[in-house]
Amino acid sequence: MRLTTVYKVNYRKDDSTSFIGSNNHHYRYDEDEQSPANNWNGHIIPGFEAVYGYNLVSISHYDIAADTQKLFFEQPVQIKTLYYPSFSSDTLNNAPVSRSYFMVSAYDEDTNKDGYIDIRDLRRIHLFNVNGERQGHLVPPNYSVIKSEYDPGNDFMFVFAQLDANGNGRRDEEEPIHIHWIDLKDPSRTGRQY
Repeated sequence: MRLTTVYKVNYRKDDSTSFIGSNNHHYRYDEDEQSPANNWNGHIIPGFEAVYGYNLVSISHYDIAADTQKLFFEQPVQIKTLYYPSFSSDTLNNAPVSRSYFMVSAYDEDTNKDGYIDIRDLRRIHLFNVNGERQGHLVPPNYSVIKSEYDPGNDFMFVFAQLDANGNGRRDEEEPIHIHWIDLKDPSRTGRQY
């Protein structure tokens, strides 16, 4: 398998030259969690590498053995973060960590109906299997993801998300923020904690 990031092509008005975005990787810089029992190889979450980029609009999943390509999103979206299985041997509490799925945080729909898919829409987090097939939302789609935190004691991701209580397709200051959990050992197990 091979993943390729897909970017929007932009053109400068003054000279008509084109440019695209570029990949940036999330890294864990503190070494508090690092020991022989917990070797994350600099990853923000053990077993996952994470990439983000300006104008990142889709991910191409290429199956080398079958010589087939699948786009994670058929229409352009605005991807915030792609979490994909790391190739290094990460450990958590003396146990190897292996992930066999992808998570993508993205603005995937013009939820506020202003004609654009951008940061003023609801941000969602999607689960894809190892073959690049979408499995569903990890947080209900009527929420907008704000941030996430990793809990190494339980191997959970906690996602802070704001409920679109009035159904207008955008985050409003007075709407409640809830905390959802994702069991990273089995991402089909999710729930709302608060």
